[in-house]
Amino acid sequence: MSDTARGTSRRYGTRPTMKDVAARAGVGLKTVSRVVNGEPGVTPDTERRVQEAITSLGFRRNDSARILRKGRTASIGLVLEDLADPFYGPLSRAVEEVARSHGALLINGSSAEDPAREQELALALCARRVDGLVVIPAGDDHRYLEPEIAAGIATVFVDRPAGKIDADVVLSDSFGGAQDAVAHLIAHGHRRIGFIGDQPRIHTARERLRGYRTAMAAAGLPVDDSWVSLGPTAPERVRGAATAMLDSPEPVTALFAGNNRVTVTVVRVLGVRPHQVALVGFDDFELADLVQPAITVVAQDAARLGRTAAQLLFRRLEGVDDPPRRVDIPTRLIARGSGELRPVES
Repeated sequence: MSDTARGTSRRYGTRPTMKDVAARAGVGLKTVSRVVNGEPGVTPDTERRVQEAITSLGFRRNDSARILRKGRTASIGLVLEDLADPFYGPLSRAVEEVARSHGALLINGSSAEDPAREQELALALCARRVDGLVVIPAGDDHRYLEPEIAAGIATVFVDRPAGKIDADVVLSDSFGGAQDAVAHLIAHGHRRIGFIGDQPRIHTARERLRGYRTAMAAAGLPVDDSWVSLGPTAPERVRGAATAMLDSPEPVTALFAGNNRVTVTVVRVLGVRPHQVALVGFDDFELADLVQPAITVVAQDAARLGRTAAQLLFRRLEGVDDPPRRVDIPTRLIARGSGELRPVES
């Protein structure tokens, strides 16, 4: 029989309390507390009545008071750039697995690459008394977190370093990975190589541009300004940049894409061109091995990034108080075909 049929109505947001359980079982509040917390001093018959009342009412323990006594919430926050980005799936899952192994809950949210939203989200998590934060920063000034860190909230940055504060950070080797990508294209005969990257204020975009320029310089190759385009990763912008590089009087013969979103748009652009153009993308992505030709990528170990960041965070929570650490995670180049195409002119 439903609650409505019994003449009662469910009030969402109103939860049964220990007082309700005590009244239903005909016992005192202390007795209910002992049963709920697994403490001794309750007869089997009384414990049975209390458990029946708990089941009947749908009571769930409220841990707020216990949390306040301990000073720990057994929860951590994760601030991501974009929850829909496939790169962050394994990273988030790895953070969650480490948190779970420490008996902690993970709460995450997306900054949408907006520094103001990042700050709002991070401070909201702090206000909810998370024990620590893992942050993929959208902004370049994190002094707003200094009072929270001073108050004991452990904080680790991942994928990009913190701005204007010293803090633990776990990074992929964006510079080295970009060097490897461009050197790979040069080794396959390319001399005019275009780079399409993310917004220049982003640390990883700058590092990948630096790796591109370093590899070109090491090979004694000039870089024309028209071969470099940094900006939002919106398909319209990327499509325009790629088309301009490919249709110029001296077109590029290869493209290096600065992240997976850029790569996907470039693949679509190249798919309708009359001649094949070599391509290496930074970040692997789903179905990259099924495109024809399959896409050569510089792969990051997103799971290792997340796992290492979370492990650093829990080291801090366990009392490790050494200076802030920087951990660099290597990338690897996966040759699948698109990066091995030689220039059409050769």
